[in-house]
Amino acid sequence: MAARDLRRWLLRAALALVALPVLFGLTAWIGSSIPRNAHWQEPGTGVTIMVGDNGVHTEIVMPILAEGHDWRAHFPPADITASARPYTHVAVSWGERTFFLETPTWADFELGNALGAITGGEGLIHVSWYVRPAPSENFRRLRISPEQYRALAANIASDLAPDARSFAGYARHDVFYSARGTYHLGRTCNQWTSDRLAQAGIRTGWWTPLSGGVMKWVPES
Repeated sequence: MAARDLRRWLLRAALALVALPVLFGLTAWIGSSIPRNAHWQEPGTGVTIMVGDNGVHTEIVMPILAEGHDWRAHFPPADITASARPYTHVAVSWGERTFFLETPTWADFELGNALGAITGGEGLIHVSWYVRPAPSENFRRLRISPEQYRALAANIASDLAPDARSFAGYARHDVFYSARGTYHLGRTCNQWTSDRLAQAGIRTGWWTPLSGGVMKWVPES
């Protein structure tokens, strides 16, 4: 390969490396701006849930007991270390098994695990237990109807794998469970959040690979 051709090839490769993230961000912004259940309105009464966001990853926060659904039947408190606290809510999210289990903090981040998750990996459910969680900019309340809550709870529960196995969490109040589904770039943790909301009839974005695409549909508390 001539030096001129090599320079041309390297330039094209560099442009592609720059263009791909820009293209992904643009399509994520457009996709998350297209609504599902566009005519949904928050009811005056119902069940109050929360949608949590740490800037990268979203979770759905629900009362332990509401509308006849008791999350302790799916997530036994004995599975966490600090099981005796007076918990009121569970926060449920979904992600890729290896990345979840091997990245307790961003200091543990490994590019190989991230790339493996993007190209396809086994699903895992993360459950955190909370005592009266307070609303904030990134922990936003959302009121939904009893029927929508029952649908949401049923859909989330159905994502647990049959005879789900538990895995130790990051702290004393959280735990992981084996789950159905495969994680990949088209079905990220944040897409799971918006899919579960949409399946219950709640307004959210069409394609939400990033957490901001989920939170743009949840009014600030």
